Amino acid sequence: MFSVNRSRSTLALNSNCGGLCPAAPVTVLPHPTSQALFGHKSTTTMSHIHVRLFACATLVATLCLSASASDTAPRVTPEAALSRLTEGNKRFVEGAATHPDQTAEHRVEVAGGQHPFAIVLTCADSRLSPEIIFDQGIGDIFVVRNAGNLLDDHVLGSIEYAVEHLHATLIVVLGHTKCGAVSAAVAGGEAPGHIKSIIESLSDAVAMAKRKPGDPVDNAVRISAKLSAAALAKAEPIVGEAVKSGELQVMAARYDIATGQVDFLK
Repeated sequence: MFSVNRSRSTLALNSNCGGLCPAAPVTVLPHPTSQALFGHKSTTTMSHIHVRLFACATLVATLCLSASASDTAPRVTPEAALSRLTEGNKRFVEGAATHPDQTAEHRVEVAGGQHPFAIVLTCADSRLSPEIIFDQGIGDIFVVRNAGNLLDDHVLGSIEYAVEHLHATLIVVLGHTKCGAVSAAVAGGEAPGHIKSIIESLSDAVAMAKRKPGDPVDNAVRISAKLSAAALAKAEPIVGEAVKSGELQVMAARYDIATGQVDFLK
């Protein structure tokens, strides 16, 4: 029932609410609906809305957006982040995974705050788990998944959060072989329910893929990942600015579900 009148400067990273709670003091204005129902006419301060702050902290915690002291964590360069992923994938392919950052002690450590060095936007396919194929552990990768590894406002907002507040320095848009969503889009026909929206979102990549020689499904997987990576690199204001400053890199990649190999696309 309240709207908060605040500027960007009033926001502070708060270890208890994932970095999204406003820094006190903040002037809180009665929401028009609240004023109509309860006759509020004067402004109040944060000291009068402890219950609402608690609700904010609870909501964000539920969304698993903990960013405790993320500004003090050592920043990994984009080049170092890419090296960690490629080296981890090499170990996975060779059957020599080390399973780092998966101990009980590390689990307790990251409960106080997450500091992922990379962001992976990938498919919801059950045969593809970024932490496994890159041989990483708890808190190492900020993962966003949906069928077809598609980019929309919710996905972009999630990625922006990881860039702005968690300071991840590498984004990988990861497609994969034998993708069911892409295969369905290439085959065409009527898709049931909300699956139709996925097929429609892949239509540009499919159209471009069919004009190229070779397997249209694999072509579309590669093209779709590249299109999303290109769009992310220009997404304003957060991701695009970080890319321009050199603090962030965005790459497209393709995972082979049979060999386990990840190839970064150019």
